[in-house]
Formats: sequence, C-alpha cells, structure tokens
Amino acid sequence: MSEPTKKKTENRNDSKMKVNDKLIRIIGVQFFGIVIPNATGLINSNDRSAMYLLGAYAYFILLAGLIWQGNRYFLFRLQRKFDWFIHPMQKTVVLLAMNVFYTVPLVIGMLILWFTMINAPIDWQIIKVTAIVCVVSVVFITHVYETVFLIKQRQTDMVKGEQLERAKAQAELEALKNQIDPHFMFNSLNSLSHLIDENQDKAKQFTESLAEVYRYILSNKDRELVILEDELAFLNKYLALLKLRFGEALQVDFAIDQSQQAEFLIPPISIFIALENVVKHNEISRVSPLTARVSLETDALYVRNAIVRKKSLVHSTKIGLNNLKERFSMIVGKETEVVDDGKTFEIMLPLLKLTS
Repeated sequence: MSEPTKKKTENRNDSKMKVNDKLIRIIGVQFFGIVIPNATGLINSNDRSAMYLLGAYAYFILLAGLIWQGNRYFLFRLQRKFDWFIHPMQKTVVLLAMNVFYTVPLVIGMLILWFTMINAPIDWQIIKVTAIVCVVSVVFITHVYETVFLIKQRQTDMVKGEQLERAKAQAELEALKNQIDPHFMFNSLNSLSHLIDENQDKAKQFTESLAEVYRYILSNKDRELVILEDELAFLNKYLALLKLRFGEALQVDFAIDQSQQAEFLIPPISIFIALENVVKHNEISRVSPLTARVSLETDALYVRNAIVRKKSLVHSTKIGLNNLKERFSMIVGKETEVVDDGKTFEIMLPLLKLTS
C-alpha cells in the first residue's frame, strides 16, 4: 500500500473511532476504583481512619484509570488494523490477549506495591481474585466499546451507501437527460432534409422554430420537473414544427381541462418524446393521415395513436421510450407503461399532483 493510500485509510478509520466517552470514563473509573477493592477485600473500612480510606480509594481509582485508559488506547489502535467484518476471529483473539497481558501484570504490580506501602503481607489470593475481576470487567467494557464501534460503522456505511446511491441515480439521470439532445437533433435534421427538398421557405421557418424549441430544451433539461401547463405550451411550439412538415396530414387532439394544467408536474420534454416516437414510427401523408390524442386521465397523461407503420422503417433502438421509462422511475417513482396491440399504440406518463 502506498503512503498516501495508507494515510487515507488511517484517516478513515480514525473518523470511525471518534467516540465521546469522557463522561462515561470519569464515572466508570471512579465506580470500579471504589467497588472492586471493596468487593475483593482490599479495603476494609473497619478501624480505618478517614485519611487512610481517602488515600486507598485514590490509589485504586488511579489503578482503575490506568487499566481503563491503557486498554482503551490499545483498543483504538487495534481498530486501524482489524475489521470485525473481515477478520472477526483474529480480532477476538487479539483483543482477549491484549486485555489479559496488559491488565494482569498491571494489577499484580500495583497490588504488590500497595501491600508494600501499607506494610502488610502480600495476599496472593486477593491479588488473584482482583486480577480476575479486573480482566472480566475489562472484557465487558471492551465489548461495549466494540458494540458502539459497530453501530457507528454501520451508520457510517449506511450514510455512505445512501450518498453513493444518490450520486449514482443523479449520474444516471444526467446521462438520460443528455441523450435527449442527439436524439432530438437526429430526428429534427431528418425532418429538415425533407423540407429542403420540398419547400425551402418552409425549411427556413422550420429552422427558426427549431431554434425556439431547442432553447426550451436547453433551459429545462437540468430541471427534474416542470408544471404541465408549461410543458404543453412548449409542445405547441413543437407541433408548429410538425405542421410545417406534415400540414393537415398530422392532427394532435388534446383532451386536457385548462383548470387541471396547473395542478400537475411532469419531467420536462417527456410528452415531446412520446409524440416524436409517434412521428418516427408511423406513415404520415395525405394518403395516410394520422391522428394522435393526448388526454389527462386521473393522475396520468396518455398519448394514443392508431398504428400506420412506415413501409421502410429503420430498426428502432428504443432510446426515447427507454429514456422516458427510466427518467419517470427515478423522478416520479413510477414507470411509464406502453400498450401496443398492433392496431393502437398507447403510452402512459404518470404525473405528480401539486399539493394545495
């Protein structure tokens, strides 16, 4: 592992190990420094002066502090080297060994010093019991610390996971939005090539209208939602383009109440893509006119048309419809639905209702 990578890893582990345990340490050290000496018989308050008891408790609180701080230091250092999820058994063995080989010698040494200081014979039985009690207490406290570490690590992983998912979804959404530009330009240039051959004046009008439509696409492609009313206003500009090419051969009927247009939100350029799909895949001419219908039903918009397939239809990549499906899934939370029975084509675009 390179030095920069190693430092990044250590910094990441340090961030996981930050635990605000100051108050717990203060209370815990005093608690064990008072309870354990009394429980093991190291301190007997009978016939002892207050000064002696004060000094004894101070000494054993100091011992409890050394045990707690030392094991805490080694535990935190160990967090950098072992992960419960990767090396659980190895970490358990090292933790137990660390608890025993630090705590036992410290307890024995401090208790021998204690008996020497009070001019009492060394009671090895009391030392043995005290060392065992201290090791058990340390193992318990270490377990509590490790539980806190695991909870914090789990929370950190969940937050990072959510951030990664959001970043991934945002990246996918941006990629889908960016597909609109080349897809739209490809179809528009095809339409323009037809008009140049047929009518150059119409081709000029088409180019001007195309600039207005493309201006709307550029200004709204970074937005996730627009008001349905604004999307329909833009759609009228797009239909003006189609009118220049197809004339009366293409009719688009709208069955949307004016009062409802401001009540819903829709991903921008979505109705446009649905209608573009109709134009791309169907024969539209004086001999074979086509009518499409856009209607609002409950909380969804439906685009329907009778199928008149082109005789020389190029293989479809379905970029437009797949784009719509994924965008609606990510933004609205519902996918678009397509029904094709061979006679009628229908695409459903779910809407989001504005709350009053």
